[in-house]
Amino acid sequence: MSGNFKIGHLDVRTEFPSPELAPVSIPDDAWRNGMVVRMPNHLGDTVMALPALETLKKRLPRDMALYVIAPEYLRKLFSMLPCVDGFIGLSKAHRLWKKNEFKALRCKRFGVGVMFNRSFRDALFMRLAGVKRLYGIPGKGLRNLLLTEPLVPLRKGASPGHMTHQYLAVAAALGAPDWDGKLPEFVPVDVLNEMSYPLRALCSHSQLLILCPGAAYGSAKRWTAEGFREIAADWIRRGGIVAVTGGRNEYDTGEQVIGGLDPDKAFNLCGGTALDELFRLLQCALMIVANDSGVMHLGAAAGARGVTVFGPTDWTATGPISPLWSLLSDPPECAPCFRHVCPRGHECMTAVTPAQVMAVIHAVLKECHITLPPPGRA
Repeated sequence: MSGNFKIGHLDVRTEFPSPELAPVSIPDDAWRNGMVVRMPNHLGDTVMALPALETLKKRLPRDMALYVIAPEYLRKLFSMLPCVDGFIGLSKAHRLWKKNEFKALRCKRFGVGVMFNRSFRDALFMRLAGVKRLYGIPGKGLRNLLLTEPLVPLRKGASPGHMTHQYLAVAAALGAPDWDGKLPEFVPVDVLNEMSYPLRALCSHSQLLILCPGAAYGSAKRWTAEGFREIAADWIRRGGIVAVTGGRNEYDTGEQVIGGLDPDKAFNLCGGTALDELFRLLQCALMIVANDSGVMHLGAAAGARGVTVFGPTDWTATGPISPLWSLLSDPPECAPCFRHVCPRGHECMTAVTPAQVMAVIHAVLKECHITLPPPGRA
């Protein structure tokens, strides 16, 4: 243990100013049928870009549409956002677009396009689909030639700040108003009646704990399954129930977390929930414990309380967009290293103990005037 144990409470709304980008002028007659935004591919990055997306909607001339292009698995997320007028899904986000995906964009005849990623392929397809004006941060190689005007920093070497503010800087350069600091507004379709009985029962429980032991980024920023299991066991002894969430490839990890626990109180939902169902579960949770992951960001956007352990990544750059989350770390000298796989035995993650996490959980709940019962039998 490094002895540097820290508990942070990040308020992205006030702590990180946007980096300044050179502003561009878009003529009124250039908008044509509105704007299309190429969103990031990963869930966490997408949630961090949502404040910028909302400000871009406010920048649009009246009655103009705002469409997004994103991986198909994110469709239900965008269907819950009032600021989004349409969605064009990509079945394989890292490969060439399919013919029907290209046609779906071309038929809309958008006047303005915005790139929240730095892909040459996506910029090329947007241009070929007839997007007249295309804006984004400069990238490598030929991609910059496809941009109408690269959005360049006004000051070289300036700190990029939190990812949310990097996206907001793009929006501001295009004339969008300042972010009001409010979290994205979701209007979820009421999926409760369509959910299976086990999921409905979980949503109705007053003491639901959601655990998210996965992280698509890589194994380096995953807290141990054993640590999550200790949290689950303690929570169940106090009368609560536990649901483990994640992707299909994290199912085995979920089994490790709930292994040996009461099957009527511990549930492995990895790979078993649609995105709108997961959002509803996160909204209903009394507490969430997660790695630095997409589910962490979604839980923050859902307005839930949570705790996350940071190790190889920097919470000032990718922390959740919510002051309701406690961010724990006990970093050694090598952190943050931003590696996907740790060559040093996960020291930055294993230094944070289950007892420390539980202590923070109880402190957060106490601030909300919620007291868990004392632990009963295991």
